[in-house]
Order: sequence, then C-alpha cells, then structure tokens
Amino acid sequence: MRKMLVKAVAFGLLSATISVANAGPDADKAAYQKYFQDKFPDTEFQDFANGVYSIDPASRAQWEEIEEFPPYEIAIEEGERLYNAPFKNGKTYADCLPNGGMEIAHTYPKYDEKQGKVVTLALLVNQCREANGEKALKYKKGKLAAILSYLNYSSRGKAIAIEVNGSAAESAYNKGKQFYYARRGQLNMACAHCHIDNSGKRIRADILSPGLGHVSAFPVYRSKWGSMGTLHRRFAGCNKQVRAKPFKAQSEEYRNLEYFLSYMSNGIEANGPGARK
Repeated sequence: MRKMLVKAVAFGLLSATISVANAGPDADKAAYQKYFQDKFPDTEFQDFANGVYSIDPASRAQWEEIEEFPPYEIAIEEGERLYNAPFKNGKTYADCLPNGGMEIAHTYPKYDEKQGKVVTLALLVNQCREANGEKALKYKKGKLAAILSYLNYSSRGKAIAIEVNGSAAESAYNKGKQFYYARRGQLNMACAHCHIDNSGKRIRADILSPGLGHVSAFPVYRSKWGSMGTLHRRFAGCNKQVRAKPFKAQSEEYRNLEYFLSYMSNGIEANGPGARK
C-alpha cells in the first residue's frame, strides 16, 4: 500500500494526499469528505448524492426534468413484483433477507465473518435464491437490477451506514481502497484520477462527477444504456474506458471497491434508484 501511494504521488496523483497508507477508515473518510466539501463549497453535503448534477447547474436542470417522469419507476414496480413472487418452494425473498429486505440497502455492503468476505446486497439476493433452490440472477442488469431498485427505494432518505469492524473487515476495506487509487489499463489511470483529481472537469462533452456519494443512486437508468444497470456494471464500464480488462461483476475486487466507496459516503442519504446520462 505504501509503495502504491508513493508511486501515485510521484506521478502527480493529487488524491494521494487525502489517503494516507497507514490511516484508518475513519481518518480516510474524514479527509475524503472534506476534500470534496472544500473543492465544491457551494454544494450541500447531502446533495453529493446526486453526482454530477450536484455541481453543474446546466446538467442539473436537464436531470430535474427527467426526474419529473423518472425512467426507473418501471424498474421499482417490476422489482416489487419479482420480490414478492414466491419461489418454487413457496418462500420469498422476505423469508431469508434481514428485516424482510426492507430498509436495509443503506447498510450494505457488510463484511461477513462467517463467509470471510464482503457481502453486497446483490450477492445477498442471489444467496437467498440459491438457498431456496433457485438459480442465481445475472449481476449487471435485468431482473436483479429491478429487485435492487425496489430494495434501494425502500432505503431512500436513510443515511448510508457502512461498518468496518475488525482486522478482517479492515483488510477488505484496504483492498478496496488500494483498487481505487491504483493505476490500470493502457491509459494508466486510477478511479481517483477521474473522480477526485479531475472531478468537475470536462472529458469531451461530459463532466467528471465527484467520488463522494457515487454509490447512493444505484441501480441507475443510464440514457447511454437505455436500461437499468447495477453499480458493478458501471465499474466494468469504467475499467473498459481506461482500456483495462474488467473484473467479473461481484468479483472480490469489485465487492471490496464497493465496500470502500460506500464507507467513504457514510452519512450521505441513499437516493437510489437514479437516472444518469
């Protein structure tokens, strides 16, 4: 970790100054959130949940028009139908998810000591299916994105509250942190290059969004996709854009990355599902 951050500084990665190798999650989060609040002083803390629309008035105006008839409403309705449909054994998701699955999305991902890994809400849904004799759903879009839309909608307005307790959980968190700051692909870029250092700047016709609050709106309906997609679908897209081979959705790498990013956004109110360009 230390070597990685030193290398980042050597290449001019400004974001390395807000992520110290030996700092703990709390110190990381405080520095991360302060960085964005200082960089975008006119943006209210909670508004970072709205991504690029929190920092660019022109984009926000277009987004607010879309939100009058949000394209993700159909996904919420479909997700509710799928969620309540019984499995072949007569049970439903509510029988095996905490609190019946309602109002829990803002507390995920979690580090599961028994499984020895980070468990995302998407993974939990498929574990529930498999425990009831059903096949796992594909992780990037389709039925799972709809179910997650419904579950995340039930947590709207609740502050993201991710916990990192114990050495094993902190190890997973640190792996996610390292992934975020590590360069990859033919363009030799890290997630942080776009969403910390250059947040608010243009890349062609698009404005790079702040990293703070990134996870709060997922799943999202992207105009580019013409459909709903999960956070890990977006992770894969970002990797492709820097000409790196993406990892599989719900891989250890992406689950740890989600864990790190979600912890960085603690206190931001969950706002999913959402709509993006």
